Amino acid sequence: MTGRSAADGPGRPDRPAFGGSGRLAGGSPRSSAAGSPAVGSAGCSAAGSSGRPAGGSSGRPAADGPGSPTADRPRLLVLRALGLGDLLTAVPALRALRRAHPGHELLLAAPARQAHAAAAAGAVDRVIPTSAPGRAVPGRIDWSGPPPDVAVDLHGNGPASHRPLSRLRPARLLAYAHPPERTAGPPWREDEHERDRWCRLLSWYGIPADPQDLRIPGPERPSPAPGAVVVHPGADAAARRWPGARFAAVGAALRAAGHRIVITAGAGEAGLAHDVARRAGLPGSAVLGGDTDPPFAELAALVAQARAVIVGDTGLAHLATAVGTPSVVLFGPVAPRLWGPPPGPLHRTLWHPDNDAARPGDAHGNVPDERLLRITVPEVLEALTRLPDPALRPARPTLTGAGG
Repeated sequence: MTGRSAADGPGRPDRPAFGGSGRLAGGSPRSSAAGSPAVGSAGCSAAGSSGRPAGGSSGRPAADGPGSPTADRPRLLVLRALGLGDLLTAVPALRALRRAHPGHELLLAAPARQAHAAAAAGAVDRVIPTSAPGRAVPGRIDWSGPPPDVAVDLHGNGPASHRPLSRLRPARLLAYAHPPERTAGPPWREDEHERDRWCRLLSWYGIPADPQDLRIPGPERPSPAPGAVVVHPGADAAARRWPGARFAAVGAALRAAGHRIVITAGAGEAGLAHDVARRAGLPGSAVLGGDTDPPFAELAALVAQARAVIVGDTGLAHLATAVGTPSVVLFGPVAPRLWGPPPGPLHRTLWHPDNDAARPGDAHGNVPDERLLRITVPEVLEALTRLPDPALRPARPTLTGAGG
């Protein structure tokens, strides 16, 4: 591969553009959506700062055993046992740790399903399967052998996430302060972007970290639908889930304008995804995932070679940011400045707050947030017209062996 996405190469199917007249079927006058800048060049190396994919020739870290030593190397343990979006926002910090500790084995305590995404970052040697129900903090990490040389809490800011690491007796623990239990470390800030938060933690301990070092390479495998518009109606909480009927209306307008549409879904979202597809006039074959999570390599290939992504504040939005695919991201209970893409033309964020509060709603609430419901179908369609043409996108790096 030359580092260019397959979607940018010859033989790409013709399809209508979003731009031009600034109108799309169902469109409206131009939106005031906030825009976002292309990501910096720091995140474009195919294997992050290490110069190679972690986990050996397969390009994936092992995820099938406890944190037992595999070689005579000191071990660095990172706790980030959350979802895909949480992992991707931690990529700059993981790469900074890799640069600062090139001789260590870097182990990530995270759900096993994140192993392929962790490999794509090019910084993790192995994943230690670690999880808890919902967004609870795991009570223990499956560890054997000598204590870690360094342990890093990229999970939270309090005793619940400090304790499972402290129990392993690391020589050094990098974490936020939480008086009176823990006074070492920088103070936690509520109003801070997630990527900046973890880079600031490491910087306090003398480890330089760049929040813009967030790009991951798209896999070499072909997309199941090159050039499609990806619509992701799901989210792990109803508060961040725009109504399915509105996603369907967007899909119907795009279908009528001649675009190919793929509806993506995580595990347990099959009903929602198929309902959106049906309402949009799409066949069931337009849905990827739903009964289970789509394989990461397939999902990453789809998003990396997509025309655009339409998504709420959830993991797929961070994947679009990571692979450099234009996106329209819908926000409700939490401000884009905390979880949104970098500012600039590649991404459009839609948000209608009452004031400048960073967290005006409950991100894990069981009903759609009122600010999210203020976003209209014409507004989303108009935001799409303001995304850059694929031919103008910078070339993406690729990671050999990232399939699976």
